[in-house]
Amino acid sequence: MTTVPEILDVSPAPLASRSERVAGWLRTAAPALLAYAAVRLVGLAILWVAAAAEGADAHHLLTRRWDSVWYVRVAEQGYGFEVVLPDGGVHSSLAFFPLLPALERGLAALGPLAAADAGLLVGWLASLAAAAGIFAVGARIGGPRVGVLLAALWGAHPTAFVQSMAYTETLFTALAAWALYAVLTERWVTAGALAVLAGLSRPSAAALVAALVVTAGAHWLGELRRGTPAGELLRRRPRMLAGVLLAPLGWLSYVLYVAVRTGRPWGYFEVQAQWGNGFDGGVALAAFVWENLRAHWPAGLGLCAALALVGWLVVLCVRQRQPLPLLVYGVVIVVVSLVGSGYFGSRPRLMMPAFTLLLPAALALARLRPTRSAAVCLVAAVASGGYGAFTLLGSGPP
Repeated sequence: MTTVPEILDVSPAPLASRSERVAGWLRTAAPALLAYAAVRLVGLAILWVAAAAEGADAHHLLTRRWDSVWYVRVAEQGYGFEVVLPDGGVHSSLAFFPLLPALERGLAALGPLAAADAGLLVGWLASLAAAAGIFAVGARIGGPRVGVLLAALWGAHPTAFVQSMAYTETLFTALAAWALYAVLTERWVTAGALAVLAGLSRPSAAALVAALVVTAGAHWLGELRRGTPAGELLRRRPRMLAGVLLAPLGWLSYVLYVAVRTGRPWGYFEVQAQWGNGFDGGVALAAFVWENLRAHWPAGLGLCAALALVGWLVVLCVRQRQPLPLLVYGVVIVVVSLVGSGYFGSRPRLMMPAFTLLLPAALALARLRPTRSAAVCLVAAVASGGYGAFTLLGSGPP
């Protein structure tokens, strides 16, 4: 079974030796990266053709659309920009986490790229890092072929066009995938440090923090039940404790920053509420489904089918006994995406980082002949590309 512990190992080692090990692993991961890149190129080709037919600029769609405009504004001007809506509401740039705009600003300062193009470059590089991390997780669970298929399927997600935009999904997924791999390989400090960065990129880092906390808690509880004294357990696993304590610091630091910036302890949540984002336990989702069933029943039935599919994938993940960190991460991503109020068109995009939900499909495809599994991935890539072109050429954000 393929593993990549050397890449995450920070212990002293000769530079040449470490370079050779990294190069060796990259050769192992190359099929996954090539498969992922091929799937995304199909999507981009469909977008370019559709944009040309509509007289639109595909590059502009990928760099200057919806949230990407806000990230570029933060990169160029810093925080403080607000838009006053006709109803008196306020949309503040403080709703957007700082890691992506910081990288855009840094790249733009180092070279000839504008902030928008720097964001696109970050997104594309992060997508490859995410595919590599997803491959590493999949290969550890089911072998290299499962890892390749898992990366390809993630690239063919219905909202995978966002993976090729100046958005935060690829950056967050890369950090999350490698953090989960670090947990699976018992590198807790590395996992905690990656969770800190993830917490500076998206609020969904709460799922990653939960994965670390629940996994560590289950381990400690098991040891306590076996009679291990608590003090001895802490002395025996200090790096696990350090990783768990590190994990939430990125998200908490930004929440604290917004509190200081706004002068209100709950300033971050107030900013999000102005954007219509909040948690209501799924009440708004239920109302949205019911309204669609009443007004546009085919669309309502399609929505119900999509939600049922997500639930079925969660059940499959539980039945297949995924490792606890993967299961917790995927379930929390789904729950956080569905129980909030706000714009419902973005829910599929918010669930996209839950690549662990695709493991059952990757395991099933791995049992088919390579030509058949490749054909399934191609069909999925074309469907994803078509949906992406339709969405990007439309009026509403993903």
